[in-house]
Amino acid sequence: MTEVSRLRGAAGRSNFLSDEKSPGIRSTRLLRSLSRRSTFATRTTLTYLDDPMMDFELYRLHVEDGIAVVTFDRPPVNAQNRQSREELVALFDALSDWEDVRVVILTGAGKTFSAGADVKERVNLHAKPGDYLRHNRLTREYFYAVSDCEKPVIAAVNGPAIGAGFALMLACDIMLASDDAFFVMPEIDVGLAGGARFLMEHFGRSKSRTMYFTGRRQSPQELYRLGVIEAVVPRDRLMDEAMSIAREIAAKSPIAVRRIKKAFNVVSEMPVRDGYRFEQTVTVDLSQTEDAQEAQRAFVEKRKPVFTGR
Repeated sequence: MTEVSRLRGAAGRSNFLSDEKSPGIRSTRLLRSLSRRSTFATRTTLTYLDDPMMDFELYRLHVEDGIAVVTFDRPPVNAQNRQSREELVALFDALSDWEDVRVVILTGAGKTFSAGADVKERVNLHAKPGDYLRHNRLTREYFYAVSDCEKPVIAAVNGPAIGAGFALMLACDIMLASDDAFFVMPEIDVGLAGGARFLMEHFGRSKSRTMYFTGRRQSPQELYRLGVIEAVVPRDRLMDEAMSIAREIAAKSPIAVRRIKKAFNVVSEMPVRDGYRFEQTVTVDLSQTEDAQEAQRAFVEKRKPVFTGR
């Protein structure tokens, strides 16, 4: 079992799966190689080296049986600042490379998924020339790190998802929400903009613009009715539901899952004809993998396939 419970200064924090206390881990780096050899069938332990690029203070990570649970933990409401963006980009890049991870769950600590951008940080965004451009570039990469992650990302939205917090959820592949969550793009109320691209991908023209121009709150039941989120469940069942879906995905061929996610991302920006051609190419490539051959043998032999990701 891998437990990363705030990679610095986390002594005494408990993980979401149990009430047992986890010792703090003060060493500071996931190896970039991150267990290149697949050991999915076993519980694994991360190796660390000194490197500030992999020094996470605002995220807790639990990895077991191919499932990585990432918990955003910046009290009191998980507001996003520069540090949280930089850490998430580094963390999701590492998870993309780690063969032992087949699926990721992203959730928030406490009663809020994310309250969005930390407004207090915006005060100094124009302090030096280029500051705002660098801020915008990092913000884009923050969302792309999730949407472009090579592993499927499940959002387990445990409470309000506001502004950039709402957009962070929409960057995930599969979305679940607790029944006491709500969703809102309030930028219009402070004279700002942001998030329109994510809204347009998931909502129709009228709905996305109404949400954007008015800043109205949306209930999880409304998003479920519109087909945006997969399920609405009581808060105490949210992680169980997310883990159930994650286990199903983790049991599939990892190479197929990775390439299918890439296909989704690529074809969404293609004309239908070109997108279909791209999908067919992916299917041909997958048919030649060891996993595809193993699945066919398992079907004939009436047993479950054992996938290796090759």
